[in-house]
Amino acid sequence: MKKIMVLLLAVMLCISLSACNSNKPSVTTQPPVSDTTGTEEKTELTLWTYPVGGWANPTKVADLITAFHNQYPQYHVSVEYLDYDTGDDKVEAAIENGQKPDLILEGPERLVANWGSRGLMADLSDLWEDKTADQIFEPVRAASRYHNGEYYIFPVSMTTHCMAINRDMFEAAGALQYIDEENRTWSTQDFIHAVEALQAYGQEEIGDVYCGGQGGDQGTRALVTNLYGGAFTNKEHTAYVFNSDENIQALELLYDIDGIDFQTDMSGGDSIDRFCNGEVAMTFCWNVSIEVERTMENPSRNFDILPMTFPTDSGEPCLQGGIWGFGIFDNGDVEKLEAAKTFIRFMTTDDAQYSRAVLTSTQFPVRDMKDLYANDELMAEYSLFGQYMGDYYQITPGWADARTAWWNMLQEIGAGENIAETVEKFEDMANEAAGGS
Repeated sequence: MKKIMVLLLAVMLCISLSACNSNKPSVTTQPPVSDTTGTEEKTELTLWTYPVGGWANPTKVADLITAFHNQYPQYHVSVEYLDYDTGDDKVEAAIENGQKPDLILEGPERLVANWGSRGLMADLSDLWEDKTADQIFEPVRAASRYHNGEYYIFPVSMTTHCMAINRDMFEAAGALQYIDEENRTWSTQDFIHAVEALQAYGQEEIGDVYCGGQGGDQGTRALVTNLYGGAFTNKEHTAYVFNSDENIQALELLYDIDGIDFQTDMSGGDSIDRFCNGEVAMTFCWNVSIEVERTMENPSRNFDILPMTFPTDSGEPCLQGGIWGFGIFDNGDVEKLEAAKTFIRFMTTDDAQYSRAVLTSTQFPVRDMKDLYANDELMAEYSLFGQYMGDYYQITPGWADARTAWWNMLQEIGAGENIAETVEKFEDMANEAAGGS
C-alpha cells in the first residue's frame, strides 16, 4: 500500500532531482509572462535554482514565476537550473566574471557560510522584520544568520535527512528485531547485531560508506557522529571538533565490521542506486524526496523501504537537517535588489502562495502549517523525523573546504591509512579553512 501511495505522489510531483543525486545539465528557461504594461521596460531578474525537489522542474517553476509576473508585471524573472555536480563551479565562474545572478535558491551552507561570509550576498535583515518571519522556527532562523548578525537567506522549506533499510531483507534475515519500527530508531549495538544477522543470512554487501565526492555527505557525517555520540563542530559553530575518541571509535567500527565497506569511488547517488536495485540492505543517503523520485523511476521495485534514524548509543539520534531558501547576490543595483526582495516576499508571505512554494519543494514548511500534508500518508511518515533534527552546523566558517576534506578523509581511511592520524589531519585542515579557530 505504501508503495502505491509513493508512486502516486511521484506522478503528481514529477520530481527530477534530489540533494544526494543530481547530474542533469543546467537549463535556462524564461517562463511566460502576461504583458500588461505595453512597451514599458521591465526590471529583469535572474534566478538560479539548485535542484530542490520540484524547483528543478521547469514546468512547475514556470507556474510559480508566472503567478509572480501576473501580480508584478513590471518585473521579469529568467530561471536557470543548476545541478549539484556542476552548479558550484558555474556560480564561482559567474562570480569571477562579474555575472552573478540576482536570486539564488539553495541552503545556508552556500548562501551563508560560503558566499555570505565572503561579502557577496545582500543582507536580508529587513525581510526578517516582516510579520510572517516571526513564525519561522528558531533553529532555522539561527542557521540563516551569519556570525556578523546579517541574514543572507530567507528560508522556504526544510527536511530531515535519514537513512533507509530494505525491510524485506531485514525481515528475511531476522533482523527486524533490532529496530524500533514505530519510532524508526535503533541502538549502535542493535545496528551491529542487524549487520551480523544479514551476513549470516547470506547478504554479504550490506551498506556503503561512499566517499567518491561530497554528494550525500550529510549521510556519512550523521552515521559517524551518531554511533558513539561524537560532534562535528563546537556549539558556537566557530571550529571543528571532530577529532574525538567517539568519532574515531565510530570510524574504526565501520572499517572493521564485515558488510559495511568504504567505497572510495562511489557517490551518494551511486549508493542509492545500489540500494534501490536490491544490491545492499541499507543506504545512508535518504530523505522523502529521494523515495518519491526513485519510486517514480523504478515503479517495479519489489521490496518495501523503511526510512530510519541513524543508530546511536545514546538513544537520542541527531539527524542532519536541510534548509533551502532564497538569497540575493549583492550586484550593486538598488532597483534589482528591491525587485528581488519583492519576489521573495511574494513566494513566502501569503499562505496560499507559500504553500505552493513548499509543496513544489517536496519538503516541509519552515513555519507551523500543520494542515499542509494532513492527507498525505508518505509525508506524514517522514514528518516523524523532524523531532530528531540535530544541530545545523553547516554555517561554520570554512564549510566548503571542510566538506572536501571530509570525503578525502574517508577515502584515506578506506585505503587503509591510520584512522586517528587521518582524523587529526582532517580537523587541522578544516580549522585552517575556518580561519584558525
